[in-house]
Amino acid sequence: MPQASLPTDRAFVVQFRTPPPEASLPWEGRVEHLVSGQVARFHSPEELLAFLRHVLTEVQEQSARSEEAKRD
Repeated sequence: MPQASLPTDRAFVVQFRTPPPEASLPWEGRVEHLVSGQVARFHSPEELLAFLRHVLTEVQEQSARSEEAKRD
């Protein structure tokens, strides 16, 4: 069964800092959207997810505009 390809405009690199020994999870790091090059630093899962939502919303809106332009 062939696998569907994943859209590159939804690809991110997430880098986590090495946590101190007493930390439970490494929620500090950097995230980069590969297509646009947008970068953010985060210190919590909420900050990471906020960046992902922001960029993915932009991608979706851009895709919708492109589809509308093709129809015109």
